[in-house]
Amino acid sequence: MVENQRTLKSEVKLIGIGLHTGEKVTLELCPAPDNHGYKFQRIDLEGEPTIDADADLVVSTERGTTLEQNGAKVYTTEHVLAALYGMQVDNALIKISGPEIPIMDGSSYPFVQAIESVGYEEQKSVREYLELDEVIPWEDTEKGIEFLAVPDSVYRLTVMVDYKSPVLGTQHATIYKIEEFKEEISTCKTFVFLKELEYLATNGLIKGGDIDNAIILVEREDVKQEELDRLAKILGKEGLEVKYKGIGTLNNYQMKFQNEPARHKLLDIVGDLALVGKPIKAHILAARPGHSGNTRFAKVLKDQIKKQKNAPRKFDLSKAPLYDINDIEKMLPHRYPFLLVDKVMEISEDTIVGVKNITMNEPQFTGHFPGNPIFPGVLQVEAMAQCGGIFALSKVDEPHLYSTYFMKIDNVKFKQKVIPGDTIVFELKLLSPMRRGLVNMGGKGYINGVLAVEAEMLAQVIKDKVEHDK
Repeated sequence: MVENQRTLKSEVKLIGIGLHTGEKVTLELCPAPDNHGYKFQRIDLEGEPTIDADADLVVSTERGTTLEQNGAKVYTTEHVLAALYGMQVDNALIKISGPEIPIMDGSSYPFVQAIESVGYEEQKSVREYLELDEVIPWEDTEKGIEFLAVPDSVYRLTVMVDYKSPVLGTQHATIYKIEEFKEEISTCKTFVFLKELEYLATNGLIKGGDIDNAIILVEREDVKQEELDRLAKILGKEGLEVKYKGIGTLNNYQMKFQNEPARHKLLDIVGDLALVGKPIKAHILAARPGHSGNTRFAKVLKDQIKKQKNAPRKFDLSKAPLYDINDIEKMLPHRYPFLLVDKVMEISEDTIVGVKNITMNEPQFTGHFPGNPIFPGVLQVEAMAQCGGIFALSKVDEPHLYSTYFMKIDNVKFKQKVIPGDTIVFELKLLSPMRRGLVNMGGKGYINGVLAVEAEMLAQVIKDKVEHDK
């Protein structure tokens, strides 16, 4: 199914404090154009620099993910990115009036509510996924972190956490598709162990933390009130009422799910893997993850995108074609010497794969570089367009009554010579859904899996023939 990118319908503001800086900050989620992705903008700094949501820009993962670019930093990016990704917003500009994203209630839910309050705007560009054709393992043996990405038709996540703690034990969490994010994951709060608070506070962190924006886990029965009061003072929360009843959670916080901490770890993974730069179709399995492991694995997935882009494209031309030349002649009005598609291997909802075999017997070689025959670029584009025409006509009843007409050709590039003996495999994908007979497709032609030609084409399908009685 063709899925278009989408952005927010309008701007929406939130106000809160940074978890670690303790600074009040205004955050504004803004619409952004096609293929923009996620970017932060520090509107409090001179020149209002932007920072791309990119795994290569991670400079710290100390209790949150920090990005730096153009001389500016943004801290604790994971919760707002998780909300945008989880609600399937492809493009957004995140304006902030300070260095850190507000912690809000410690989950992604306030950002989800803000996104839903303004709604979505569908865009023209098609959503492009990272899809895997192999299993990708990664681990940090020293820290016991493991990740595995397995090919899948949806974005599925499974996480295991094991803190060897009497209050947590081993926990697992899963979502089977990203549409479950809002209900199953977004409301789950960040958590911290009581024993960690003093270290974090004395090292300049959690200045904006309190018992309302984090789950505080207590592992001991013998915690004295004096200890809690001292921690409150260190945290600058002297007036805070703290209730404690043994192993469990401070102030007897009732978890929304029995495995809320594991679900929050899954939330963090969604936010950190948003730094890959593409939506993902894969099953991600993670054991004992954290921001460091998440963002390092995001770089592994980014490398996979580069690898796929540079790898020879593979097509199985040994299988029976979907349409042979006789089938094609029933659909297209072209005939020798201008029928330039020999067979069609497959058609999906948004893609077609067609084949053109180049032989010395074709008439253009008589005069096109005699002694050095080269298949003309204009005919390469025409062959590609005929594949697009077959795709369009395959979607209508009585295709023999229709014609396809060029309206526009853009971004044509020729990468290598095409000569007799070559086989060009054309792969065309819809760039936007077909509407009112308009077909906008991006096409690429490969020889032995290597790109030879590419172009974007707009055509119109018109019913301009009449069925004659036989």
